[in-house]
Amino acid sequence: MGTSKAKTSQTMKSATAAKKLGILLSAAPAEFQEGLVSRDELNALQADPPTWLANLRREGPHPRQVVAARLRVSVSGLARAGITGPLTTAEIESLKAERPEWLEREQAVQAEVRKEELRLKQERAKA
Repeated sequence: MGTSKAKTSQTMKSATAAKKLGILLSAAPAEFQEGLVSRDELNALQADPPTWLANLRREGPHPRQVVAARLRVSVSGLARAGITGPLTTAEIESLKAERPEWLEREQAVQAEVRKEELRLKQERAKA
């Protein structure tokens, strides 16, 4: 009863780590895609991102969640607009500059959703 096991490091699949890092797994280096990532390695990547990670975050291609956030729309809004794949930062900036009708509509929808969520949160805080 007196023996203690060495603490094993928690690991995750590379797809999970990529999601937590906000990057597209298929755009990451092969050694990242193929391996397991420990919690310590993930923390190190977040604290001091290597060049490949900094470039991916800056230039893309970005996963849908990141694209949606940068455009201030929902992932569903992207799908309604027919955008189902990743976009680069340049493509996102181009959409922001062009301001297509779908983007303005989806941003308005998202703004209403946020406003309603805030109202409900305030209502719950009073109760």
